[in-house]
Amino acid sequence: MEFLHKYKHKKNTRFNLFKETLNLSYSRNHKTIIETGTSRGKVKFLFFSKYNWKDGMSTPMFAEFADYIDGKFFTVDISKKNLENSKKFTMKFSKNANYICEDSLSFLDKFEHKIDLLYLDSYDGHEVENASIHQLNEVKKSIKKLSQKSLILLDDIKTKGKYSIDYLHEEKFKTIKKTENQILLSL
Repeated sequence: MEFLHKYKHKKNTRFNLFKETLNLSYSRNHKTIIETGTSRGKVKFLFFSKYNWKDGMSTPMFAEFADYIDGKFFTVDISKKNLENSKKFTMKFSKNANYICEDSLSFLDKFEHKIDLLYLDSYDGHEVENASIHQLNEVKKSIKKLSQKSLILLDDIKTKGKYSIDYLHEEKFKTIKKTENQILLSL
């Protein structure tokens, strides 16, 4: 998966765990990827959008990975503007990408397929309590749609993971790897 190297940028501090997650996902033959909270990018000079490496750039990586494995990628965000920006970043890989403008809880509740890789990064972490409750509810809505081989990657664990990490451990999920910002779990 040589394509991942282009996402290794000095400002992309989450790259190593993303790379490890996608390599593990590939080895488990995953085909369905869901991301809550799309990569927003930056808007420069009113019209020109560009990567925001501090966001981690999950959406382009997941979209390109879905293209590489001929899988399905769903990125869910309540902001139409954020989704429009992420479409620009993933234009080359849009045949395998689905852009959903909806609350992640509603989307996860209605999603009828097994989830192989679940990346939870919705709700800005400025309101720690609300963000943590939201992430816990995302986990609860999706947990029955995960299999023994599924992976869950939680982002911004200091501001969103207050409840979901303990809940997943209670549900027998094990930590594969934890960094300052993220945690990767599986059964």
